[in-house]
Amino acid sequence: MRPFDIPDIRARELLTVIALSEYGSFVAAAAYLKTSQPALTRTIKRLERVLGVTLFFRNTRRVEITAAGRELVTAAERILGDLEVTARGLSEVPKEQRGRVTISTHSAFAGNELPQLVRKFRETRPSIEVRIREGRQTEIIEDVRSGLADFGIGPVDSLPDTLSSELLLREPLYAVFPPTHLFATKKRGKVRLEDLRDEILISGPVDTMLRRLVDGAASNAGISLRYGVTVERLMSILGHVRAGVGIAVVPEGVLPPKPWKEFEATALSEPALALSFGLITLPGRYLTPAASSMMALVRERARVLTHSLNGSRLPTAG
Repeated sequence: MRPFDIPDIRARELLTVIALSEYGSFVAAAAYLKTSQPALTRTIKRLERVLGVTLFFRNTRRVEITAAGRELVTAAERILGDLEVTARGLSEVPKEQRGRVTISTHSAFAGNELPQLVRKFRETRPSIEVRIREGRQTEIIEDVRSGLADFGIGPVDSLPDTLSSELLLREPLYAVFPPTHLFATKKRGKVRLEDLRDEILISGPVDTMLRRLVDGAASNAGISLRYGVTVERLMSILGHVRAGVGIAVVPEGVLPPKPWKEFEATALSEPALALSFGLITLPGRYLTPAASSMMALVRERARVLTHSLNGSRLPTAG
Protein backbone atom coordinates (compact mmCIF):
# COMPACT_ATOMS: atom_id res chain seq x y z
CA MET A 1 0.00 0.00 0.00
CA ARG A 2 1.48 3.32 -1.08
CA PRO A 3 0.44 6.27 1.14
CA PHE A 4 0.17 8.72 -1.74
CA ASP A 5 -2.41 6.49 -3.46
CA ILE A 6 -4.84 6.70 -0.52
CA PRO A 7 -7.42 9.48 -1.03
CA ASP A 8 -7.84 12.06 1.72
CA ILE A 9 -11.36 11.10 2.83
CA ARG A 10 -12.78 11.44 6.34
CA ALA A 11 -15.34 9.18 8.03
CA ARG A 12 -17.81 12.07 8.30
CA GLU A 13 -17.62 12.53 4.55
CA LEU A 14 -18.40 8.87 3.94
CA LEU A 15 -21.40 9.15 6.27
CA THR A 16 -22.55 12.18 4.26
CA VAL A 17 -22.53 10.16 1.02
CA ILE A 18 -24.53 7.37 2.64
CA ALA A 19 -27.10 9.78 4.06
CA LEU A 20 -27.58 11.61 0.77
CA SER A 21 -28.00 8.33 -1.11
CA GLU A 22 -30.68 7.22 1.36
CA TYR A 23 -32.66 10.46 1.58
CA GLY A 24 -32.23 11.63 -2.02
CA SER A 25 -32.42 15.23 -0.81
CA PHE A 26 -29.81 17.71 0.39
CA VAL A 27 -32.33 19.25 2.80
CA ALA A 28 -33.36 15.93 4.36
CA ALA A 29 -29.79 14.60 4.53
CA ALA A 30 -28.55 17.83 6.13
CA ALA A 31 -31.31 17.62 8.76
CA TYR A 32 -30.39 14.01 9.53
CA LEU A 33 -26.70 14.87 9.89
CA LYS A 34 -27.51 18.03 11.87
CA THR A 35 -25.57 20.25 9.51
CA SER A 36 -26.44 22.97 7.01
CA GLN A 37 -27.31 22.34 3.39
CA PRO A 38 -24.41 24.50 2.11
CA ALA A 39 -21.97 22.58 4.31
CA LEU A 40 -23.30 19.27 3.00
CA THR A 41 -23.01 20.53 -0.58
CA ARG A 42 -19.40 21.55 0.01
CA THR A 43 -18.61 18.11 1.43
CA ILE A 44 -20.00 16.34 -1.64
CA LYS A 45 -18.18 18.70 -4.02
CA ARG A 46 -14.91 18.12 -2.17
CA LEU A 47 -15.33 14.34 -2.37
CA GLU A 48 -16.07 14.52 -6.09
CA ARG A 49 -12.96 16.65 -6.58
CA VAL A 50 -10.74 14.29 -4.56
CA LEU A 51 -12.04 11.18 -6.33
CA GLY A 52 -12.34 12.75 -9.78
CA VAL A 53 -15.87 11.43 -10.37
CA THR A 54 -19.46 12.65 -10.16
CA LEU A 55 -21.26 11.03 -7.24
CA PHE A 56 -24.71 12.60 -7.61
CA PHE A 57 -26.80 14.21 -10.33
CA ARG A 58 -28.79 17.20 -9.07
CA ASN A 59 -32.10 18.43 -10.44
CA THR A 60 -34.89 20.60 -9.09
CA ARG A 61 -36.85 17.68 -7.64
CA ARG A 62 -34.46 15.02 -6.46
CA VAL A 63 -30.84 13.99 -6.17
CA GLU A 64 -29.93 10.89 -8.20
CA ILE A 65 -26.91 8.80 -7.29
CA THR A 66 -24.49 7.78 -10.06
CA ALA A 67 -22.93 4.35 -10.59
CA ALA A 68 -19.71 5.67 -9.04
CA GLY A 69 -21.73 6.98 -6.12
CA ARG A 70 -23.32 3.59 -5.52
CA GLU A 71 -19.91 1.95 -5.52
CA LEU A 72 -18.65 4.46 -2.96
CA VAL A 73 -21.72 3.91 -0.76
CA THR A 74 -21.04 0.17 -0.72
CA ALA A 75 -17.44 0.74 0.30
CA ALA A 76 -18.40 3.44 2.80
CA GLU A 77 -20.89 1.15 4.59
CA ARG A 78 -18.24 -1.53 4.92
CA ILE A 79 -15.52 0.88 6.06
CA LEU A 80 -17.73 2.63 8.62
CA GLY A 81 -19.08 -0.69 9.84
CA ASP A 82 -15.56 -2.01 10.42
CA LEU A 83 -14.58 1.27 12.08
CA GLU A 84 -17.62 1.12 14.37
CA VAL A 85 -16.76 -2.40 15.48
CA THR A 86 -13.17 -1.37 16.16
CA ALA A 87 -14.16 1.74 18.10
CA ARG A 88 -16.55 -0.21 20.36
CA GLY A 89 -13.68 -1.84 22.11
CA LEU A 90 -10.56 -3.29 20.58
CA SER A 91 -9.86 -5.39 23.62
CA GLU A 92 -13.25 -7.13 23.42
CA VAL A 93 -13.22 -8.08 19.74
CA PRO A 94 -10.62 -10.88 19.97
CA LYS A 95 -12.59 -12.36 22.87
CA GLU A 96 -15.76 -12.42 20.71
CA GLN A 97 -17.62 -10.32 23.26
CA ARG A 98 -18.52 -7.50 20.88
CA GLY A 99 -18.73 -6.96 17.17
CA ARG A 100 -20.85 -7.94 14.21
CA VAL A 101 -21.11 -10.85 11.78
CA THR A 102 -22.80 -10.33 8.41
CA ILE A 103 -23.89 -13.34 6.38
CA SER A 104 -25.26 -13.30 2.84
CA THR A 105 -27.31 -16.33 1.86
CA HIS A 106 -30.47 -17.70 0.28
CA SER A 107 -33.94 -17.35 1.74
CA ALA A 108 -34.33 -21.07 2.48
CA PHE A 109 -31.11 -21.26 4.48
CA ALA A 110 -31.91 -17.96 6.19
CA GLY A 111 -35.34 -19.19 7.23
CA ASN A 112 -34.68 -22.86 8.00
CA GLU A 113 -31.21 -23.77 9.28
CA LEU A 114 -29.74 -20.38 10.10
CA PRO A 115 -32.02 -19.48 13.06
CA GLN A 116 -30.81 -22.52 14.99
CA LEU A 117 -27.18 -21.72 14.20
CA VAL A 118 -27.65 -18.10 15.27
CA ARG A 119 -29.27 -19.22 18.53
CA LYS A 120 -26.33 -21.50 19.28
CA PHE A 121 -23.85 -18.77 18.27
CA ARG A 122 -25.41 -16.14 20.52
CA GLU A 123 -25.65 -18.41 23.54
CA THR A 124 -21.97 -17.72 24.17
CA ARG A 125 -21.71 -14.37 22.32
CA PRO A 126 -24.80 -12.36 23.34
CA SER A 127 -23.23 -8.97 22.55
CA ILE A 128 -22.33 -9.81 18.96
CA GLU A 129 -24.83 -8.59 16.38
CA VAL A 130 -25.69 -10.99 13.54
CA ARG A 131 -26.85 -9.44 10.29
CA ILE A 132 -28.40 -11.65 7.59
CA ARG A 133 -28.74 -10.54 3.99
CA GLU A 134 -30.94 -12.66 1.70
CA GLY A 135 -30.64 -12.87 -2.06
CA ARG A 136 -29.90 -14.89 -5.16
CA GLN A 137 -26.42 -16.12 -6.07
CA THR A 138 -25.59 -12.91 -7.94
CA GLU A 139 -26.50 -10.86 -4.87
CA ILE A 140 -24.54 -13.12 -2.53
CA ILE A 141 -21.51 -12.79 -4.79
CA GLU A 142 -21.79 -8.99 -4.82
CA ASP A 143 -22.21 -8.83 -1.02
CA VAL A 144 -19.03 -10.86 -0.50
CA ARG A 145 -17.09 -9.10 -3.27
CA SER A 146 -17.93 -5.64 -1.95
CA GLY A 147 -17.24 -6.57 1.65
CA LEU A 148 -20.80 -6.00 2.87
CA ALA A 149 -20.85 -9.62 4.06
CA ASP A 150 -18.13 -11.43 5.97
CA PHE A 151 -18.97 -14.55 3.98
CA GLY A 152 -21.71 -16.07 1.87
CA ILE A 153 -23.52 -19.41 1.81
CA GLY A 154 -24.92 -20.52 -1.53
CA PRO A 155 -24.22 -22.22 -4.86
CA VAL A 156 -20.49 -22.43 -5.53
CA ASP A 157 -20.57 -23.47 -9.19
CA SER A 158 -19.42 -20.81 -11.67
CA LEU A 159 -18.08 -18.35 -9.12
CA PRO A 160 -15.86 -15.51 -10.40
CA ASP A 161 -12.11 -16.01 -10.02
CA THR A 162 -11.96 -13.16 -7.51
CA LEU A 163 -13.81 -15.24 -4.88
CA SER A 164 -12.95 -18.43 -3.03
CA SER A 165 -15.31 -21.26 -2.14
CA GLU A 166 -15.41 -24.22 0.21
CA LEU A 167 -17.76 -27.03 -0.78
CA LEU A 168 -20.14 -28.14 1.96
CA LEU A 169 -22.40 -30.63 0.21
CA ARG A 170 -24.04 -31.45 -3.09
CA GLU A 171 -27.81 -31.23 -2.91
CA PRO A 172 -30.00 -33.31 -5.27
CA LEU A 173 -32.90 -31.67 -7.09
CA TYR A 174 -36.46 -32.72 -6.34
CA ALA A 175 -39.69 -32.37 -8.29
CA VAL A 176 -42.35 -30.82 -6.05
CA PHE A 177 -46.06 -31.13 -6.90
CA PRO A 178 -49.55 -30.97 -5.31
CA PRO A 179 -50.66 -34.20 -3.58
CA THR A 180 -53.46 -34.58 -6.15
CA HIS A 181 -51.05 -34.59 -9.09
CA LEU A 182 -50.56 -37.74 -11.15
CA PHE A 183 -46.92 -37.86 -10.00
CA ALA A 184 -48.16 -38.59 -6.47
CA THR A 185 -49.60 -41.93 -7.61
CA LYS A 186 -46.38 -43.17 -9.17
CA LYS A 187 -44.78 -46.04 -7.30
CA ARG A 188 -41.22 -45.74 -8.53
CA GLY A 189 -40.54 -42.73 -6.32
CA LYS A 190 -38.82 -40.66 -9.01
CA VAL A 191 -39.82 -38.19 -11.69
CA ARG A 192 -37.85 -38.04 -14.92
CA LEU A 193 -36.94 -34.76 -16.56
CA GLU A 194 -38.89 -36.01 -19.58
CA ASP A 195 -42.02 -36.13 -17.39
CA LEU A 196 -41.89 -32.35 -16.99
CA ARG A 197 -42.29 -31.66 -20.71
CA ASP A 198 -46.03 -30.87 -20.58
CA GLU A 199 -46.16 -29.43 -17.06
CA ILE A 200 -46.56 -25.81 -16.00
CA LEU A 201 -43.41 -25.03 -14.03
CA ILE A 202 -42.81 -22.55 -11.23
CA SER A 203 -39.24 -21.32 -11.22
CA GLY A 204 -36.77 -18.73 -10.06
CA PRO A 205 -35.36 -16.16 -12.51
CA VAL A 206 -33.60 -17.37 -15.65
CA ASP A 207 -30.20 -16.14 -14.45
CA THR A 208 -30.17 -18.29 -11.30
CA MET A 209 -27.88 -21.29 -11.02
CA LEU A 210 -30.85 -23.62 -10.46
CA ARG A 211 -32.68 -22.44 -13.56
CA ARG A 212 -29.54 -22.66 -15.69
CA LEU A 213 -28.86 -26.20 -14.47
CA VAL A 214 -32.38 -27.43 -15.26
CA ASP A 215 -32.59 -25.62 -18.61
CA GLY A 216 -29.17 -26.92 -19.64
CA ALA A 217 -30.13 -30.52 -18.86
CA ALA A 218 -33.42 -30.11 -20.72
CA SER A 219 -31.66 -28.65 -23.76
CA ASN A 220 -29.15 -31.49 -23.83
CA ALA A 221 -32.02 -34.00 -23.72
CA GLY A 222 -33.99 -32.17 -26.43
CA ILE A 223 -36.80 -31.31 -23.99
CA SER A 224 -38.76 -28.06 -24.09
CA LEU A 225 -39.96 -26.88 -20.66
CA ARG A 226 -42.94 -24.58 -20.04
CA TYR A 227 -42.54 -21.92 -17.36
CA GLY A 228 -45.77 -20.38 -16.10
CA VAL A 229 -44.66 -18.48 -12.99
CA THR A 230 -41.31 -16.88 -12.08
CA VAL A 231 -40.57 -15.82 -8.50
CA GLU A 232 -37.58 -14.13 -6.89
CA ARG A 233 -37.08 -16.42 -3.89
CA LEU A 234 -36.98 -20.20 -3.69
CA MET A 235 -39.16 -20.24 -0.60
CA SER A 236 -41.95 -18.58 -2.61
CA ILE A 237 -42.02 -21.54 -5.00
CA LEU A 238 -43.46 -23.91 -2.41
CA GLY A 239 -46.37 -21.55 -1.76
CA HIS A 240 -47.36 -21.68 -5.41
CA VAL A 241 -47.08 -25.46 -5.46
CA ARG A 242 -49.30 -25.67 -2.38
CA ALA A 243 -51.87 -23.50 -4.14
CA GLY A 244 -51.91 -25.89 -7.09
CA VAL A 245 -50.47 -23.40 -9.57
CA GLY A 246 -48.00 -25.92 -10.98
CA ILE A 247 -44.97 -28.00 -10.11
CA ALA A 248 -41.39 -27.05 -9.44
CA VAL A 249 -37.83 -28.31 -9.26
CA VAL A 250 -35.92 -27.29 -6.15
CA PRO A 251 -32.86 -28.39 -4.17
CA GLU A 252 -33.73 -30.86 -1.44
CA GLY A 253 -32.73 -28.43 1.29
CA VAL A 254 -35.62 -26.12 0.39
CA LEU A 255 -38.08 -28.79 1.51
CA PRO A 256 -39.29 -28.65 5.13
CA PRO A 257 -39.05 -31.76 7.30
CA LYS A 258 -41.55 -34.54 6.69
CA PRO A 259 -44.41 -35.26 6.88
CA TRP A 260 -45.52 -33.12 3.96
CA LYS A 261 -49.22 -32.35 3.93
CA GLU A 262 -49.79 -29.77 1.20
CA PHE A 263 -47.38 -31.07 -1.42
CA GLU A 264 -45.36 -34.11 -2.41
CA ALA A 265 -41.76 -34.29 -3.61
CA THR A 266 -39.58 -36.91 -5.23
CA ALA A 267 -36.06 -37.01 -6.58
CA LEU A 268 -35.57 -35.87 -10.15
CA SER A 269 -34.03 -38.56 -12.36
CA GLU A 270 -32.86 -39.29 -15.88
CA PRO A 271 -30.77 -37.27 -15.46
CA ALA A 272 -30.27 -36.91 -11.73
CA LEU A 273 -29.25 -33.31 -11.04
CA ALA A 274 -27.64 -31.66 -8.04
CA LEU A 275 -26.38 -28.24 -6.95
CA SER A 276 -23.15 -27.67 -5.06
CA PHE A 277 -23.49 -25.41 -2.02
CA GLY A 278 -20.73 -24.02 0.14
CA LEU A 279 -19.05 -21.10 1.83
CA ILE A 280 -18.09 -18.11 -0.32
CA THR A 281 -15.31 -15.77 0.81
CA LEU A 282 -13.17 -12.93 -0.48
CA PRO A 283 -9.48 -13.92 -0.61
CA GLY A 284 -7.31 -11.74 1.58
CA ARG A 285 -10.15 -10.31 3.64
CA TYR A 286 -9.61 -10.49 7.38
CA LEU A 287 -12.28 -12.52 9.13
CA THR A 288 -12.97 -11.61 12.75
CA PRO A 289 -12.90 -14.41 15.31
CA ALA A 290 -16.69 -14.11 15.55
CA ALA A 291 -17.14 -14.59 11.79
CA SER A 292 -14.77 -17.55 11.84
CA SER A 293 -16.76 -19.10 14.68
CA MET A 294 -20.01 -18.73 12.74
CA MET A 295 -18.42 -20.37 9.72
CA ALA A 296 -17.31 -23.24 11.94
CA LEU A 297 -20.91 -23.77 13.05
CA VAL A 298 -22.04 -23.93 9.42
CA ARG A 299 -19.35 -26.50 8.62
CA GLU A 300 -20.32 -28.61 11.62
CA ARG A 301 -23.98 -28.56 10.62
CA ALA A 302 -23.02 -29.73 7.13
CA ARG A 303 -20.96 -32.57 8.60
CA VAL A 304 -23.83 -33.67 10.84
CA LEU A 305 -26.26 -33.78 7.94
CA THR A 306 -23.75 -35.58 5.76
CA HIS A 307 -23.31 -38.26 8.41
CA SER A 308 -27.01 -38.68 9.23
CA LEU A 309 -28.26 -38.61 5.66
CA ASN A 310 -25.28 -40.25 3.93
CA GLY A 311 -24.44 -37.00 2.15
CA SER A 312 -27.74 -36.90 0.26
CA ARG A 313 -28.78 -33.54 1.60
CA LEU A 314 -27.33 -30.12 2.25
CA PRO A 315 -28.17 -27.90 5.16
CA THR A 316 -31.15 -26.01 3.88
CA ALA A 317 -29.16 -23.48 1.90
CA GLY A 318 -31.44 -23.37 -1.15
